[in-house]
Amino acid sequence: MLFNTIQFLIFFPIVIICYFLIKPKYRWILLLGASYYFYMCWKVEYVVLIIASTLIDYFAGIQLEKRQQWKGKSIFLLLSLFTNLGLLFSFKYFNFFTSNGNVLFEHLNVAYSFPELKVLLPVGISFYTFQTLSYTIDVFHGRQKAERHLGYFALYVSFFPQLVAGPIERFSRLTPQLKMHHKFTYDNLVNGLRLILFGLFAKMVIADNVSVYVDAIYDNPNIYSSKDILFGMFMYSFQIYCDFFGYSTIAIGTARIMGIHLMDNFKAPYLAKNIGEFWQRWHISLSTWFRDYVYLPLGGNRTKKYRWIINIMIVFTISGFWHGANWTFIFWGAFFGIIYLFEKIFNKAFSIKTDNKDFSFNHILLALKTFFFVTLIWVFFRSQSLDQAFNIFNLLISNWNSESILNVDYTVIILLLGFIVFDIILYNNRFDNWCNNRHFLIRWGIYIMLTFSIISFSGVEDFQFIYFQF
Repeated sequence: MLFNTIQFLIFFPIVIICYFLIKPKYRWILLLGASYYFYMCWKVEYVVLIIASTLIDYFAGIQLEKRQQWKGKSIFLLLSLFTNLGLLFSFKYFNFFTSNGNVLFEHLNVAYSFPELKVLLPVGISFYTFQTLSYTIDVFHGRQKAERHLGYFALYVSFFPQLVAGPIERFSRLTPQLKMHHKFTYDNLVNGLRLILFGLFAKMVIADNVSVYVDAIYDNPNIYSSKDILFGMFMYSFQIYCDFFGYSTIAIGTARIMGIHLMDNFKAPYLAKNIGEFWQRWHISLSTWFRDYVYLPLGGNRTKKYRWIINIMIVFTISGFWHGANWTFIFWGAFFGIIYLFEKIFNKAFSIKTDNKDFSFNHILLALKTFFFVTLIWVFFRSQSLDQAFNIFNLLISNWNSESILNVDYTVIILLLGFIVFDIILYNNRFDNWCNNRHFLIRWGIYIMLTFSIISFSGVEDFQFIYFQF
């Protein structure tokens, strides 16, 4: 079920009405049933994976809390790790390793080939796997008490607004809110609807419209000029941002109507002054997950310099591989790591400070530099193979004498520029909070403009959110 469909438009109001009509102590049953139904709309059978992961981590959490000895606790932590990562490996990465193994055997003239696993990738498996893993790891380290109520734990794993594409919430932050007796309030309703409206605008008006140009160029790059290729690269930067930002904003808005506050997942990342700040503003829930559960356990920056460099490269490379079972994602993550290290070392060597939070001409130049590097790296993320990615770069350099054949609808560009203006305005703010401080006429003018744009410039086709494939 997609947020931008009639199906969700019917489903969500029914859930909200029932949520506030029934007694608070039974709401978890409603939300759990709604969450499982929401997920089963893609593929009914795969709800078994969520249930299996939930039961094992629920059991493991209780056993982890009961045991004091490291050896006894480690058995149940490994149970959780092997189960969750095993499911993730089987469905997402098995064919990647077998296909690369077969290529290696072919080069070595070995007469054997690994079989392929012919299964569909479960929607959102990377998200809910990381969410439930954070719980068992926190219980293991004593940072979190084990949850004894199976229903609330299952709801934490499967809460439908953020189930398939995040934000990746921590148990200590989300579950207490799920247990609270929330009352229907005008403030929650209005702010939630504002976020849903803005998220739909970002997804349906910006992301879906610019995808036309991106798909055309990546489907047949050889016929386009360097100017067209560059334009397509910039358009993909905004497509993936508006697509994922749109999903996260709608998710936050739907939960807000119920009185539940999900964490912000984006904070104007393309205005970041360096790659480090970019990852503090882009997919924040994943960045903080890797920081807390991979980077810091490896030693973080409290190690020797060479070890710190290794830690950074491990984190960025794994985060790239988390996004997809393809060498393109590994290269994508590794290049982010290389540029991050280069900026850190360069800025330290020349005493360049980038921590000034005020907008200035220097900030604009640094933000443009960061956006340029991020746009180049996105080529690996969008390409189907490394060959395609390198071909895109080759065409970017070599086809400047060719005529542009891309027909651009400038209405889309104007709408995109409007979104960029809003992104600058919301640099250290959020759309719902910003609206609270605006005059009545300004607020309603914006609502009408956004609604009109969604109705007028959205296609009849329901475009799937990009991050559903992860």
